[in-house]
Amino acid sequence: MVTLPSISPIITLSLYVSGVALLLSALLGLPLGALLALGRFAGRRLLVALTYTGMGLPPVVVGLFVYLLLSRSGPLGELNWLFTPRAMILAQTLISLPLVAGFTMSALQGIDPALPLQLRALGATPAQLALTLLWEARYGVLVALIAGFGSIISEVGAVMLVGGNIEGSTRVLTTAIVLETRRGAFDVAIALALVLLAITFAINAVALQVQQSLSRR
Repeated sequence: MVTLPSISPIITLSLYVSGVALLLSALLGLPLGALLALGRFAGRRLLVALTYTGMGLPPVVVGLFVYLLLSRSGPLGELNWLFTPRAMILAQTLISLPLVAGFTMSALQGIDPALPLQLRALGATPAQLALTLLWEARYGVLVALIAGFGSIISEVGAVMLVGGNIEGSTRVLTTAIVLETRRGAFDVAIALALVLLAITFAINAVALQVQQSLSRR
């Protein structure tokens, strides 16, 4: 049974894994979304199709892919990441990356088409153009980040596969809820679920506050 003293490391690991995964998804997904929205290059349609496919990909499939990738017989088996937080971060990054990129692309495509033309006419570099348009689409970008975080903080299948739900090492809130439910400790499972809901609500509240602050500028 999960007691009060043991809940803290579970919460900390949940926030660490999902936070790092979201950061990596943002670093990769925002430029990718901008490239897909603004770029014109060979293979763009295929990349867009893959992004949309990734947005609807079941997390457990991603977990299976990462498991095979990191297993001893896999191409990255020498890293010894399987059943560690690093494997969980990798899986969650792959889950949230298509969402961040896809929503960012949609947000940028909703901008007035005349704005990019004006910026190019003023001599803006591709990087300056992308940054300016990302700022113009900041509300949509914020939604992209919220969607990405929501998809991983509540995810269980992938982290269970690649993390193993090891107590004191890879156990996060979602896997702890599954474990306590299987044990029949429904009171503990409900308590953990409420903690997860509280964290999600708090993060969304902060995001809403940030959105309101941005709207005043």
